[in-house]
Amino acid sequence: MKSRPEDPRQTLQDIRNLMERSSRFISLSGLSGISAGIFALMGAAMIYLYCGLTPFVHKYIYYQAAIDQPKWGFTFYSFLLLVGTVTLIGAFLSAWLFTSRKAKKEGQAIWDKPTRLTLMNLAIPLVTGGIFCLGLMQYGNIGFVAPATLIFYGLALVNASHFTLRDVRWLGLSEIILGLIAIFNVGFGLEFWALGFGVLHIVYGTMMYHKYER
Repeated sequence: MKSRPEDPRQTLQDIRNLMERSSRFISLSGLSGISAGIFALMGAAMIYLYCGLTPFVHKYIYYQAAIDQPKWGFTFYSFLLLVGTVTLIGAFLSAWLFTSRKAKKEGQAIWDKPTRLTLMNLAIPLVTGGIFCLGLMQYGNIGFVAPATLIFYGLALVNASHFTLRDVRWLGLSEIILGLIAIFNVGFGLEFWALGFGVLHIVYGTMMYHKYER
């Protein structure tokens, strides 16, 4: 009995999927975006608590409420760096956990060439932006730190999107737009930061989870 010939369209699709897997980091989990967003919102909440402010109702630059009044044994700058560092570490570890789990489930290598390319292209704008923000803080321009982090993070995502899921590009562009708007609303920089790193991550992660993991 002769075997049925394979559908050429299915063969082309299989080849395309194979090429996609070999050239792009596609094991990125939507749950990692959700967890990163939760950590960001928790970090923003700690800053609000430190400053004694309520989002969107204050009429002055948020940090002026605490910059000259050390609290909980921290200056505002040291507390800001501490919260930022803990938030970054928490988001990174949770992203690694969920992404590793997804890669293992799909039989993909977590550390291969696409992964390295993604991280390298993500790191260049992030490191540059981090140093730039430290310079802003050193010269007292802290009101521009939140917009700058959004912009550089968005640029990093757009840069890395060439080596991972294309949807990451839209998240990056959204972060850049929020950062540019925040530049002209310096008094509400923390609110925009929470929207970008918190809410957008959760929305993006939820969409990606339903699109690729359900």
